[in-house]
Amino acid sequence: MSVQPQVRLGINLDHIMTIRQARFTAYPDLKQAIEMVEHVGADSITLHLREDRRHIQDEDIVLAKQVNKSNMNFEMAATGEMRDIALNIKPQDCCIVPEHREELTTEGGLDVVKHQSHIKELVAALSAGNIKVSLFIEPNLKIIDAAVKTGAPVIELHTGTYAGTQGLAQQKELQRIEVATKHAISLGLVVNAGHGLHYENVSSIANIVDMYELNIGHSIVARALFVGLGQAVKEMRSAMDCIE
Repeated sequence: MSVQPQVRLGINLDHIMTIRQARFTAYPDLKQAIEMVEHVGADSITLHLREDRRHIQDEDIVLAKQVNKSNMNFEMAATGEMRDIALNIKPQDCCIVPEHREELTTEGGLDVVKHQSHIKELVAALSAGNIKVSLFIEPNLKIIDAAVKTGAPVIELHTGTYAGTQGLAQQKELQRIEVATKHAISLGLVVNAGHGLHYENVSSIANIVDMYELNIGHSIVARALFVGLGQAVKEMRSAMDCIE
């Protein structure tokens, strides 16, 4: 009897730094946050260096690479500036995401079909720097097929629609993610997922067969206000491991 491997937990630290940037203080300390989440079992950390630098700063990326002992996932827009920063820092992973200055958070996935040529060039450049590239996309079969053609070995499925619905609508979106995951796996891709996942909705996504990693940030940081960061990560790990 085969056992489904434990889905990896990636912790997005952006919103810890949002608190720091609100008053441009030296705290909360990113180094301390990284050490704490890794100590309690985070499999990777994620940092999104936005073009407007609203939370993570350039020096944060340098620091994170120096102190990180698990795996560093650098979220980035599909720009030359971010490509150059990634190639200089050399995180283990890069996740290319769509980015708009006015948005509160990442809205939807990359339009890989429309921008396939540009993304393919970006993937090639990052891969040549020994960086594993993932594409943040919608759970759409056509987009997954286009992602394969870019040469990216990993995709991260956008779970925002799933997280923003309830009842039958949520079940329908869950099924769409399940079908997309199965299709991507059949094409040889590694499948991650994330966006909007929290303690009450994460287990269904974590239970999808062959799901590799979930990247979660906002809900963990919010929970940490009441129980502390370490305990919040432990509780998320427990919620993910709940078998349905």
